[in-house]
Amino acid sequence: MGFCQLLKKASRVGAFFVPGIWLSVAQADVSCPAPSALARVEVQRVVDGDTVRLKDGRSVRMIGLNAPETGKQGRSDEPYAVAARQRLQVLVEASGGRVGLVPGRESKDRYGRTLAHLYSADGKNLEAQLLAEGLGFQVGVAPNVDLVACQKAAEDSARDARLGVWQPSPVQGVAQLKQSGFALVSGRVSKVERNRGGIWIELQGSLVLRIAPELARRFDSVLLSGLQGRAVEARGWVQDRSKRGGRKNGQARWLLPLTDPSMLKLAD
Repeated sequence: MGFCQLLKKASRVGAFFVPGIWLSVAQADVSCPAPSALARVEVQRVVDGDTVRLKDGRSVRMIGLNAPETGKQGRSDEPYAVAARQRLQVLVEASGGRVGLVPGRESKDRYGRTLAHLYSADGKNLEAQLLAEGLGFQVGVAPNVDLVACQKAAEDSARDARLGVWQPSPVQGVAQLKQSGFALVSGRVSKVERNRGGIWIELQGSLVLRIAPELARRFDSVLLSGLQGRAVEARGWVQDRSKRGGRKNGQARWLLPLTDPSMLKLAD
């Protein structure tokens, strides 16, 4: 049975996932070195593929990784959600339940969770390890972008090998968007506009990408100025403007805020 088949089986069987199968999986060489001084914390439980609960009561959301969602409010688990959670559990247990923690520049999210990078006992970045195995997507949310380059490289290795979430491709066209939430979307740029609200990149269909004014300096202005007519791939949390009357006449239905240059790339 191949790697992807094992992951699919794990996603189906849920808690009956067998950690031992990971011993036969070749690990990518992920280079996200740990800092010399690391605070060690004890993990109480793994919540899902990108969140852990610590024994001191804190919930930690791992920086740079967005794992598939486990089922909530009657929804089914997303593909590889169970496999991601169980793989993280294996990695935590391999470190004796104690992991290294490096808080982000922005230390809390809007839900009150601690934002941090986590490291195994041997100094490996756990987000990059999961990305390299195809068990999540690389995300960059400023200002917590210190490891974007190495985490993106980890994801690229999984994408090239079509591991986990990359088989089949999760990238969808604008016309395929059906609901809010995290997505990878491809489309062709019809217009780029700058105003007081930031930089607006309109894609054919009904999607606009927005770069907030305070983030504009992070993006390559030459690249942005040449986007019109080009095919791009963007990722992030899509918002449906048609809900609660938030969509004005002539506006695209879907809005995707770009939180870091790593969330946008040319697709042609």
